[in-house]
Amino acid sequence: MNKLKFKGTRDRKGERGSILALSALGMLSVILAVGLGVDISHFYLAKTELQNAADASALAAASAINSNPSGIIEGTTRAVKAMNSYEFNNTNVQFPRSNVLWAVNLDGPYMSEADAATAAQAPTIRFVKVTTPDSPVGVSFAAMVLGSSRNLSANATAGLSVPLNLYCDFIPLSVLIDNDTTKLVQGQTYTIRANTGGSPSPGDYQILAVAGPGGADVGYGIGAGVDACAKPGDVYAVDTKPGLTAGKVRTGINSRFDDYGGSQLDPVNDPPDTNIKEGITWDDYSKYFGCGGSNAIACDSTYVTAPSHAGVDMRRVVLIPLVKISEFDQGRGTVTFFRFGAFFLKTKASGGNGGDLQAEYIDDRIALGEGGYDPTATAGDPTLAAPVLYK
Repeated sequence: MNKLKFKGTRDRKGERGSILALSALGMLSVILAVGLGVDISHFYLAKTELQNAADASALAAASAINSNPSGIIEGTTRAVKAMNSYEFNNTNVQFPRSNVLWAVNLDGPYMSEADAATAAQAPTIRFVKVTTPDSPVGVSFAAMVLGSSRNLSANATAGLSVPLNLYCDFIPLSVLIDNDTTKLVQGQTYTIRANTGGSPSPGDYQILAVAGPGGADVGYGIGAGVDACAKPGDVYAVDTKPGLTAGKVRTGINSRFDDYGGSQLDPVNDPPDTNIKEGITWDDYSKYFGCGGSNAIACDSTYVTAPSHAGVDMRRVVLIPLVKISEFDQGRGTVTFFRFGAFFLKTKASGGNGGDLQAEYIDDRIALGEGGYDPTATAGDPTLAAPVLYK
């Protein structure tokens, strides 16, 4: 018995330290697994940041589409600026203009800025794709498996939405048109007058109460756009004192030209347009859209006047509801929206009680920024769209 006991003890002495070795190997495996998980999580966070940058860059580019070569050039500039505003590993993500590509169809083929920004091609462009360059992401724990760094990139595609039939940020005026007038003339300038009394006639505008009662609310609504959305067929009340509020119409419109005299609006919350040159056409404005600075388009003082305050592009483009005379209920003071039109404000509103507006009708496909599509409403207007992210 003693011999057997001694032999068993001697055999176990040869196994001393094996558990320690196995534990060390197991601990190393656990550390590597945890490190790999940490690095992979870091990759996901970096990829998300790159994707957010690509999404913002693509939307910024799509917001400039205006059926004109200047929109392609300005859109590319906006994409580069939006991408470079994102910090990645505490350094700016720099990428060239060549990483912004344009297309007529969502599935492509995609073309360069130079090929898209031609007089023949620009009116057909609907989509833009942005691809970030490869960005190295350092590996902290699993370098022996993954290497010292991994390159990541992201891409996003944005473009114009389906034709809108739900419109937001329109100004609280409705323009009366003849019963048989279903289409305004592209490029024609319309003189829109406040109805100072008597029966309404084509060209008169009715001030909507959608911005709130009182002239001050009308001024805010026209200067900034109403905080509401509407569609053809909607019925709105009309302010019953258009002559008394014509002055507020004027101050609201003129704020878009950097004129804040007699207005409670301010250039911080209600900025002017980036080009306040009066008397120019929509074609003149869109040709020099986004000119100056790092943009490839040089400004021409014949067509461009910069405001004294910081401006915002397209503030001179306004959405106005159109109303058929037959659908204006003068007895009840309501109007029924027939459709919406995009107008380019050519000049500031005139003085006096009239508050006349000189506005050019736009029939180009442009990105307006706000709006949507209601499947239960009438068909959308093919000239009006909003920038949206597709993929």
